[in-house]
Parts: sequence; C-alpha cells; structure tokens
Amino acid sequence: MKKTLKEIAAFVDGRVAGDGAIEIFGLESIEGAGAGDLTFAVEPHIEEAKRTKAAAVMLPEGVEDFPLPAVYVAEPRAAFAKLMDIFAPKLDVPKGVSPKAHIGEDVKMGADVTVMPFAVVDDHSVIGDRVIIYPHVYIGQYAEIGEDSVIYSSATVREYCRVGKRCVLHSSAVIGADGYGFTTKDGVHTKVPQVGNAVLEDDVEVGAHVGIDRAAMGSTVIGHGTKIDNLVHVGHNCKIGPNCLIVAQTGISGSTTVGHNVTFGGQTGTVGHIRIGANSVYAGRSGIISDMPEGFFGAGFPAQPHVEWLRVQAAMKHLPEMRKQLRQLEKKLAEYEKEKK
Repeated sequence: MKKTLKEIAAFVDGRVAGDGAIEIFGLESIEGAGAGDLTFAVEPHIEEAKRTKAAAVMLPEGVEDFPLPAVYVAEPRAAFAKLMDIFAPKLDVPKGVSPKAHIGEDVKMGADVTVMPFAVVDDHSVIGDRVIIYPHVYIGQYAEIGEDSVIYSSATVREYCRVGKRCVLHSSAVIGADGYGFTTKDGVHTKVPQVGNAVLEDDVEVGAHVGIDRAAMGSTVIGHGTKIDNLVHVGHNCKIGPNCLIVAQTGISGSTTVGHNVTFGGQTGTVGHIRIGANSVYAGRSGIISDMPEGFFGAGFPAQPHVEWLRVQAAMKHLPEMRKQLRQLEKKLAEYEKEKK
C-alpha cells in the first residue's frame, strides 16, 4: 500500500502541513516508525513525536511549530484507526464450507459463508451471509449468527444463543455457558437448570477467553456496539447496555443491569442484582457494591467519586508520618499529665 500525505489527509478529512507529495508506505508507533512511515501523537507524546524517524506525523489541531510534515485532524486516534483499515494486509479467506467441517441437520446457511476445517455447526442453527467461522469453533443447536460476523478459533456459541450482525468473537470466547446457579441443602450443592440464552446485539466485539453466561430464564443481553476485552466474565441474566467498554479481567455478577455508554476499567468487579447508571466511568479495580447513578466517575472499593478516592490515596501516603507524630503527641501528653500530678 502506498499513499501520498495529501491523499491520506483527504481520506481522513485533515489538512497537510509540509510536503503533501511525501509517499507513505506504512503505519507505525512513534518509537518504531522509520522512513516511509506515518505515526500519530497526542498529549503527552507530542514532544516525543518531534524526535521520531517517521516521514510524517498525524497530530491534533492546535499543535504549533512542529518540525516534521504533518496531517492535522480533530481526533488523531480515530483517524489513524481509519487508516489502519486500508494499510493492514488483507487475509485470504476462501468462501465455502470445508469438507472437513461438520454441518448438522437442518442448518440454514447464508450466501458467501466460510466454515473452515474442524468447525462444528450443529443441528438447526442459522448462519447469516458472509459469516466467517474459523477452525475448532462450535455453534450449538438452534444458535443464530448474524451476517458479516467473524468467529475465531475455539470460540463456542452454545445452543439457542444469538449473535448479531457484524460481531467479532475472539479465540476461546464462550457465549452461553451455564450460569452459576446452585441451591444448598445439608451441605450439598445442587445445580439449578439454566434454561435461558445469551444474546449479543449487532456490532459487539468479544475478546479472547471471555465467558458470557446464559440466563437461568430469559436472556443475558450484551447491547449494540459494546466492546469486551479479554478475560472478562459476564454473569447470568445481566443486561449490558449499548456502547459499553469492558476492560480485561472485569467481573460483572449475575442479574446486574448496566446502562448505555459505561466504561469499566481493568479488574473492576460488581456484586449482583444492582443497577449501574448510564454514561459512567469506573477506574481499574473499582468495586461496585450497590446501585450507582448516571454520569458517575468512580474508583476504589467500595466505589466512590474519583476525586474523593484520589484524596484518600494521597492521605494514605502520609499515614506512617502521621502515626509517628501521633505517638510523639501521646508521649508528650503522658509526660504533661505526669507533671500535673
């Protein structure tokens, strides 16, 4: 792939500063870029980008006196991501069903579907147009996969579960494992049947080794456009709203309802049966133990306003010194009381 800087600027609705005829052959990070590469920079990396070996840099509007040719855009990260679609090498994925795949009875298969060797598409399932199913995937009975979705190796979509259009399931993700439901009597744990399903709406992306449990009854739902990182667990009967971001090692306990546009930082955890308001952000390792309002920026355990959490963390650094001062005061007080007597 080769594009001039001027062509790139036109593609991302940006403007060129410097030689627009420079040819760009690849995209790279600031430190990894060389001649012929384009990189991008936002604060706090603008100064670092001035020393890059890249041919040009994509920058946010407002940066002045930059020494290298540049493309200025409103949002460099988003524009750079758009470029990566055209510069990334395309994989050769042949259409058709491999004779080494297992296709069950009464399977409805759309147009231009790819099913690679050793995948299993079980009875009565529905596979939409242009779906790509990699080796060792299992699609359960009566499951549905929406058009243009991609399911990578060793992922599982269990029986009766539904995956929407343009979804991506990365390797070893499990959609619709049994929810964690047991009753206990006389010290014996007895399984509660999990007879619901899991539903992924359109444009959902699920990372590697993610578990999204099926509902005990009804559906566990992942809303439109939500993106889930690797190693996340979503418990049974959860309702995750549209356009959420769930970062690695987060655990969302069963029957939790999450509003739209909520971000969970890495290793965030929740109790079950709570409601988490829309348009909220929770910093990494937050512990959410009760209903939370909309528009909340939280951190810590239990989750509290982020500013308050920062103050607590700052105060904790002074605890050894404060402890020492307290002991000195106690000693002085004891001496004073002794002198009074």
